[in-house]
Amino acid sequence: MSRLPRWLAGVGAGLTRVSERLDARRDAALTEQGDAKTTAGDPGADAPAATTAAETAGAAPATATAVATVPPPPAYAPAVPPRPDPVSAVPWGVRVAAEAGWRLLVIAGTLWVLMRVISEVRLVVLAFTSALLITALLQPTVARLKRWGMPRGPATAVTAIAGFVVMGLVGWFVVWQVMENLDTLSERVRDGIEELKQWLLDSPFHVTESQINDIAENLSGTISSNTQEITSAGLQGVTVMVEILTGLVLAMFSTLFLLYDGKRIWNWFLKLVPAQAREGVAGAGPRAWRTLTAYVRGTVLVALIDAIFIGLGIYFLDVPMAVPLAVFIFLFAFIPLVGAVMSGALAVVVALVTQGVFTALLVLAVVLAVQQIEGHVLQPFILGRAVRVHPLAVVLAVAVGGITAGIGGAVVAVPLVAVTNTVVGYLRAYGKEQSLRNAPLPHGSTAVGASPDAPTAAASAAPAVQAKPVTENGT
Repeated sequence: MSRLPRWLAGVGAGLTRVSERLDARRDAALTEQGDAKTTAGDPGADAPAATTAAETAGAAPATATAVATVPPPPAYAPAVPPRPDPVSAVPWGVRVAAEAGWRLLVIAGTLWVLMRVISEVRLVVLAFTSALLITALLQPTVARLKRWGMPRGPATAVTAIAGFVVMGLVGWFVVWQVMENLDTLSERVRDGIEELKQWLLDSPFHVTESQINDIAENLSGTISSNTQEITSAGLQGVTVMVEILTGLVLAMFSTLFLLYDGKRIWNWFLKLVPAQAREGVAGAGPRAWRTLTAYVRGTVLVALIDAIFIGLGIYFLDVPMAVPLAVFIFLFAFIPLVGAVMSGALAVVVALVTQGVFTALLVLAVVLAVQQIEGHVLQPFILGRAVRVHPLAVVLAVAVGGITAGIGGAVVAVPLVAVTNTVVGYLRAYGKEQSLRNAPLPHGSTAVGASPDAPTAAASAAPAVQAKPVTENGT
């Protein structure tokens, strides 16, 4: 009986030691778990709270958690940064260039398709554009006749018939003068060629008569060998004449309807414009029309002055076909820059062949003098600021128009650029005015003479002070 209490006491002491060891292991595991959470950057981890939770849950779950915990990396391990967002990795300049690039590609593709469509219907486009130019020239006459009491229909008919009759008479007069002076011009050309041949023989260039004859024979052989090409070119010329006549008929009908019903056509066109942009387009249209009218009337006046003065100079220098050359100078004046050079060169060549080198130099001096007066005095004074375009823009517009649509494109290029300049200037000023009108007043500010309790009156008074009015030419 005395051994049993001692055995029980030994068992109790062993259980006590086992319990102490379990408590020590539990405390060590909880301490290691708290250190791991602190190393991982968990600010919400609290060691006493975790210990209390572990004591409440029991020793067995705490031991399982300690076994499942992954130890942190050592302090000497390199830090691996996270991968950046691909959008933020692209530089800002490259992103802006890409955004602008695909938009420019869309615009370029649209312009290319538009140019292809225009090239396919080039005859219709040129005829309608010519009708717009003729209408801009004749429309003031229709308006004047209507102010005098004539109805719109008779005023349109009288103006259109008179305009087309005058144009037809000018064309007939040019052809008649050329045919009348063709024999005289041929004789003068032959005499001029003989004089040129004699001058080459007597010149210090040591040109012999056999060389001149060889050149003439080569030219004759070239013409005879290319007879088929010349014939095809003549047939192509017939096709061109048919197209020109068709374009003239289309231009006549378009001019007639534009003179009679131009305002209604413009109102119908405004209905196709989106409602938000309709007000701006409605204001830009009359200004564009005034610019086109001023350009056409100013160009006609400048061309008429050039033709009169250069024609008088040619006439007094006894150059044949002075009147047809003056008409050609008038017509070529509608092609900016290039037309003056071509018409002047034609007059100089005719003077050189018919009257000699000295007369040709005098004609050249007359042409240059008149063109200088035109460029520095007549155009700035007559055309004014409404249609003033930079010379570089004129050169580029004429080149693009000539490449795209030939002579017709070169004629309509500059008025198109002038009208576009006016429209863009007006729309820019209109947009600024609208933004100022719709801009809210700063918080707490009131208009002059208004009370703080009247924000509506202040807002209505602000545009009258801040808005910039739009001028006639869109600036």
